[in-house]
This record gives sequence, C-alpha cells and structure tokens, in this order.
Amino acid sequence: MKAHDGMYIDGTWRPAVGRDTIEVVNPVDEQVIGRVPAGTAEDVDTAVRAARAALPAWSATPPAERAARLAALRDVLVARKDEIAETVTAELGSPLKFSENVHAAVPIAVAGSYAELAATHAFEEKVGNSTVLHEPIGVVGAITPWNYPLHQIVAKVAPALAAGCTVVLKPAEDAPLVAQLFAEAVHEAGVPAGVFNLVTGRGPVAGQALAEHPGVDLVSFTGSTAVGRQIAVTAGAAIKKVALELGGKSANVILPSADLAKAVNVGVANVMSNSGQTCSAWTRMLVHRDQYDEAVALAATAAAKYGDRIGPVVNAKQQARVRSYIEKGVAEGARLVAGGAESPREQGYFIAPTVFADVTPEMTIAQEEIFGPVLSILSYDDEDDALRIANGTVYGLAGAVWAGEEAEAVAFARRMDTGQVDINGGRFNPLAPFGGYKQSGVGRELGAHGLAEYLQTKSLQF
Repeated sequence: MKAHDGMYIDGTWRPAVGRDTIEVVNPVDEQVIGRVPAGTAEDVDTAVRAARAALPAWSATPPAERAARLAALRDVLVARKDEIAETVTAELGSPLKFSENVHAAVPIAVAGSYAELAATHAFEEKVGNSTVLHEPIGVVGAITPWNYPLHQIVAKVAPALAAGCTVVLKPAEDAPLVAQLFAEAVHEAGVPAGVFNLVTGRGPVAGQALAEHPGVDLVSFTGSTAVGRQIAVTAGAAIKKVALELGGKSANVILPSADLAKAVNVGVANVMSNSGQTCSAWTRMLVHRDQYDEAVALAATAAAKYGDRIGPVVNAKQQARVRSYIEKGVAEGARLVAGGAESPREQGYFIAPTVFADVTPEMTIAQEEIFGPVLSILSYDDEDDALRIANGTVYGLAGAVWAGEEAEAVAFARRMDTGQVDINGGRFNPLAPFGGYKQSGVGRELGAHGLAEYLQTKSLQF
C-alpha cells in the first residue's frame, strides 16, 4: 500500500502539525519503502479531543449496532487480507506465507470474535436487589508494538469499540503501514468519525504524550517491561487505568513421559516462528537429565532446518541486541549447538536460528527476554526442580507442558506462575484470555476478559 502523509483523525486524513517523518525500512533488503508523519503532542491532543467529542454518541450506540460495525470491519479485513499480508511482509520481513496465515488471519478471527461478543455480552445484570451496569471506560490510548502489528491493534481496538469506548492509536514506528491500512478499513466499515483515530509517531514523543494526556481514561500498552513500568507510573499519577502486556521468558517443560521428538520439534518451531519476535515464545526448553542429550541433538537438527525459512528481525538495533545476547551466552559458558552471532546473510537484519545447551537457570540468556530466534535448553532432576526453574524468572506470560497423559501435564501447569499454558501443543483460541503474571503485565486481552478491560461498573440499588 502507499503510505499516507497525514494522520487519520475525526474521520479524515489530515496533515501532521510538524514536518518530521519516520522512514519505514524493509528489514530483508534494508531499503526504505515508505515514510509516515512523526506525530507530536499537538497531533495527539487533536486526536484525543476528537475521540472525546465522539464518545457520548458512540457509548450510547446500542451494542447490536456496535457489533454490526465490527462485523463490517472484519469483512473489510477479509477483503483486504492479501494486501495486509503483503504490507506486513514488507515492513516486518516475515515470510509471506506466515503473514497470510498469522499476521492477516489472526486479526480477522479476533475482529470476528468481538463482533459476536458485542452482540451477546451482558452489559447489564441483576445482582440481588441491584442492577449492575457495565459501561465504557471512556477514551482509550492504545500503544502497540511491531512484532504482530495488526493483531495487537485489533486486540485492543476491537474490544474497546465493542465496549463503547473511543480510541486513539499510536502504532510502533517500525510497522506503521499496516496501521494506516487498518484506519482505511475502519473508515470503509462505516465506524463514525472520531471513534477511531490514528497518530503515527515515536514512542518518547507521541507515545508519551498519549499516555499522559488528561483526556485519556485508559492506556493499553504492549511492549517491553521497562516502558510498561514508565507508563504505569505516568498513569498512576493521574489515577488512570492501564492494561499492560509486557515481556516474557516462557518455559517449555517436557516431562519424561512425553513424546520427546514431537515436544522438541514443536518447541523449536515455536521459538523460530516470527523470527523469535514473540512475547510468549517458549525460549527455555526444560528436559529431564536422562533425556537431555537426545533433546539437544533433536533441537540442533530441527533448528538447522529453519536456516532459510525464517525472516529477519525488525531492524539493525534489534539485530545487534540479539547478537549481544548470543555472545553473552557463550561468554557465560553455554554451549552453542546451532547458529551463532554471525549473520547468515550479507544484507538484511538476519539472525541464524540459534540453540544453546548446557544452560543454567542463572545465566542471562535464561533470565532476560532476547526477542530473537534463540533457544536455551536446561536440564532438571525431578518435577519440583523443573517447577523451580520454570517459575524462576520475573516473567510469567506463557508456557507449555508436555506429558504422556493430559492429566499429568495439567497437574504441572496448575503449579506454574504464568498466564497461559499450552498442554501438549494446544491450539490458539481467540476467546481465551491472554496476559501475564508478575512483570509480564496486568490485565488480559482477547475474549470476554479482554472486553472487560474496557468496561467500568455501576450499580443501581433498588
């Protein structure tokens, strides 16, 4: 798609206040593919005012009508799915097939789920002698990341609109083109002017202005724990609600009774998916000491098959970051069995699929989020030891457990300090709540739990 040179505010594309722009670079060939405005605090203020003005009418719109707009939005996304996939591939570098199956298809499913929820959710209920009303919280400031650019937008905007809120979106500067495409889709779906607004810009300028704006009632942010902490402080000073989906260092626990080959192969695929740029990736594989050598050999072989099948990381800074972690892993005594810090190509921000063995729980690569195609394999002595290692980080976003019997895996998963656990390779469910324990965030996205984040309650006593 052709980049817009303006902001989508109050139902129209309008010029930004300043002339500064952001270059959008294709991470495969490092070529500039477009430029978008670098919004300022003034642009954010204009967008928030438009959202505030549109709020009374949209919040009073019957849920069935809001559902109809969301259904229309889903249909537009379906009609433009090929363009969505091509746009994400161009600005993120993900292989086209992955963009089609994930970056385009998942947001369509999520938008559809909220069209149904908006029509069926009980926004009013009887509790004893009271009537409890679930009302929109107000104007939402949504700040989204680049790793799943459209999915993260839809996972915030769709429930906010279903709840009756209005939205100002600040997308990541590395992947703003699909956000502009989404604004076009919102317009085409007939969402009233001012209900959704888009301001492109840099995080420290436009993102900060949105987080601290007094006209914003809730800040929904997905990104690093460090930035999430800053947003929480800013919002807390104003007694403003936040929804934060932050970092992860998820454990893939393979119990001795599991199908080892299947668990290892699926685990490697999970880490290499989206070039490792997934908050919930199972980047720590935990294997019983008696099966450890076999698991390492299987993982090394599996990783080697992904050499030409994964895309680059998003930019040069991220490439340097991932390389530094690989170098630190070697320096701290971990053993490279696949990949390494050397770039596999002369051009583009590529990282070789990398697997470390002989990793101990205290190593940096076992504790910090790398956000690249890097897997650490750790050994454990028994289930209690595995649980200690799995829970032994500041994060708690996701995880996986494999066992011969489902009940055995479930029993272990119940003891894990994490927000979502896949059992024997469980499938993605757009209705299931997603979010973290500990420093992986507060609040939930997707399904009815995601809708609840954008509602506040009022009780009428009779």
